[in-house]
Amino acid sequence: MEDLQAVVLAAATFTMGLVAGVFVLYAHTIMPGLAKTDDRTFVGAFQALDRAIINPWFMIFGFLGAPVLTAAAAVLFLGDTGFVLLAGALALYAVTFVVTVGINVPKNDELKAAGDPDQIDVTAARAAFDEGSWVQWNRLRVITTTGAFGLLCWALLVHGANNYR
Repeated sequence: MEDLQAVVLAAATFTMGLVAGVFVLYAHTIMPGLAKTDDRTFVGAFQALDRAIINPWFMIFGFLGAPVLTAAAAVLFLGDTGFVLLAGALALYAVTFVVTVGINVPKNDELKAAGDPDQIDVTAARAAFDEGSWVQWNRLRVITTTGAFGLLCWALLVHGANNYR
């Protein structure tokens, strides 16, 4: 049982790290870089990035894989010392999920629906997108996914200390 726990916990930690990395990359590189561009470049680049991120690799091995594997690990750790850490990671990811599907994705979809940057008022589209709000909500996703990743790392350490002496 300890080996199954270790494998699922390691997979949950890995996928959570990938998701946290995506949100951190947006926070520290992509959005600051796009902020320095003109409206047409911003709209076109953001639309392209958003279309590209919706792919099986990110969705299965990241965004959806992280909570599924974390929940599976929590079930395997019921009654174990690591359960509280896993429950905390899952709760933090639940916040991430709600913010993503309730705020960031609708903003992304609205910007994509605005149309081809060569055929729309890109200044109005960028203003309607409200990148400042998007960035603030993404910062919350950085905090929640990084926190969840940290809790999963801690759970790995606790599990190792308890089972592999």
